[in-house]
Amino acid sequence: MYQRRDFIKKTALAGSGLLATPHLFAYNGSPNEKVVIGIMGTNSRGMFLAQSFAKLKNVEVGYICDVDTDVLAKTISEIEKQTGKKPQAFTDVRKMLEQKDLDGMAVSAPDHWHAPAAIMGLQAGKNVYVEKPCSHNPREGELLVEATNKYKKLVQMGSQRRTFTNVNEMITKLHNGVIGRVYFARGWYVNNRKSIGKGKIVAPPVNLDFDLWQGPAPRKSYQDNLVHYNWHWFWNWGTGEALNNGTHELDVIRWGLGVDYPTKVVSGGGRFHFQDDWETPDTQTITYNFANNTGCTWEGRSCNGLNSEGSGRGVIFYGEKGSVVYPGANDYKIFDQNNKLIFEAKDDTPFDPSNKVSPTALLDSLHLANFCEAIRGKEKINAPILEGHKSTLLPQLGNIAYRVGRTLNCDPTNGHILNDKEAMKLWSRDYERGWEIKI
Repeated sequence: MYQRRDFIKKTALAGSGLLATPHLFAYNGSPNEKVVIGIMGTNSRGMFLAQSFAKLKNVEVGYICDVDTDVLAKTISEIEKQTGKKPQAFTDVRKMLEQKDLDGMAVSAPDHWHAPAAIMGLQAGKNVYVEKPCSHNPREGELLVEATNKYKKLVQMGSQRRTFTNVNEMITKLHNGVIGRVYFARGWYVNNRKSIGKGKIVAPPVNLDFDLWQGPAPRKSYQDNLVHYNWHWFWNWGTGEALNNGTHELDVIRWGLGVDYPTKVVSGGGRFHFQDDWETPDTQTITYNFANNTGCTWEGRSCNGLNSEGSGRGVIFYGEKGSVVYPGANDYKIFDQNNKLIFEAKDDTPFDPSNKVSPTALLDSLHLANFCEAIRGKEKINAPILEGHKSTLLPQLGNIAYRVGRTLNCDPTNGHILNDKEAMKLWSRDYERGWEIKI
């Protein structure tokens, strides 16, 4: 965490809305401490990451990697326009990782690439910023933690709320008993996504290296409703809304409840709204019990955007003496047991929960700056990969419970599913030959 002096300064700035200028918080020291970043996957979130890293002082976006040459050219042009310097282009991440001056790699490719690419980065001696979810399946998360410990480099997961100043304050108050013992939490995410239709099997566009796009995933034919976004809803490459967005709420919930792994997981839902190629649920609830006599739920509605508690996403903590409402950005409210508002933390930084690229864009830069400062040895990582794995595992277990259609009983020391061989088959995955993960 930040040192207290820095935390107080940033909290004051956050409350005043000055996060609109995120470069204020970047390191501004010796040019010898410049951090060189490479971005993998830049069509959407990756473009945002490239632009945001490039705004940080003494940070250079030196390398861009994407398997779509059109996306690659667009990102290179955008960063050159922004910084006056042209990044070097790669289509194969393995080639980018050979660059000696590369300090850190940001992984924003599709979910099936997250852990394999992050592990490649560690093996190449690079620090890694990996977008959530940190893995496609639970075993990959375990392997990523193992690789981090073995290769002794930094890995930050993109659970940026771990760096939001008021969220840190909120969690501290929860842990200090502001509403007594916290025993339950509810999280939610809503959107109004449209049908992806029925795709046709066609040849990939000439600008896309689809074989490299699939990378470690078992090969399937290209279809015209898959790239660049709808892969989220196919089990072979994506992880559904529970990991696409629920990872954020469940990370805050786990943090606030002070829990690691669950003892019981139940999930229900389905692809209810449209009849199309979408495989993961568009409507889902997941319920968890933990060993410390606490529990939580998460609800996802991908195709109905009606807000809950006035927000499209958020978390509520329920305790013996009241409740804390967190609407998803950098605000929160505390209510007593009689539902009277007793405290409110406000931050007027713009927040758009329906934004698919970055709902908290101006706040996210603090998390990226923390990664760069940690590379310099000036701060500690706010979202270390062990915490990222634990928070990613929760929605993964929810998806496994949904897919097998029954309650999962879990080992509270590591999250492993007990006495259910069918469910444990989904703990890991098969890989395309030659792409198996080796630590």
